[in-house]
Amino acid sequence: MDVANEIFNRSQLILGKKVMERLAAARVIVFGVGGVGSWCVESLIRTGLTHITIVDSDRVAASNINRQLMATTASVGEVKVEALKSRLLDINPDAEINAIRDIYCADTAAGFDLSQYDFVIDAIDSIENKVLLINNACDAPGKPVLFSSMGVRLPLRCAAVSRNRDTARRASSNACSAPNCCPIAATPRRPSATKMATSKTSIGMPERLKSTARSHTSQRCSVSLSHRSW
Repeated sequence: MDVANEIFNRSQLILGKKVMERLAAARVIVFGVGGVGSWCVESLIRTGLTHITIVDSDRVAASNINRQLMATTASVGEVKVEALKSRLLDINPDAEINAIRDIYCADTAAGFDLSQYDFVIDAIDSIENKVLLINNACDAPGKPVLFSSMGVRLPLRCAAVSRNRDTARRASSNACSAPNCCPIAATPRRPSATKMATSKTSIGMPERLKSTARSHTSQRCSVSLSHRSW
């Protein structure tokens, strides 16, 4: 069996050859490869993207093992981007993975030419640096598509303790509609609001957040405001 040709066979059956070719040609940079970014990157490479840059300054810690892809008892102490790069190349040895051990901040931002990427993915957990990246991506020549991962604080205790699936489903649904925006999602909107377009806002975002984001819509860039429940 020709493994290289078989890896994306099922994806191509669904998406078609032209789409797979576009995915393979796309250039993506992901800032932050922790509990959000690491899983995002694996999804990208398994989907067929082959030009991926990953940026993170940390080493794997034992406390990462419960939620981060490359974190295992064997990888504790390793540089996160290097550990993740090794896994990504195990999935697709032909991929071009650029691992940068650095943090995106005011002192380093000038060293990242965002205009050379088709997609910029923000999985940063520092609000200050997250806002900086959003602003700079919106101003970058060529206007790369920006996906910013933020949060929604969901009170899941009702769903967790309920033995009735229908009751649990209703409790979870009601939580998604409640005004439970977490600080990491709310804070970046204030300084970045005039630069955020929400044509790709995720399904399931509380309506209050949707209306807030829509009121600050701009066509300067495309931002996907995804949410993650913890």
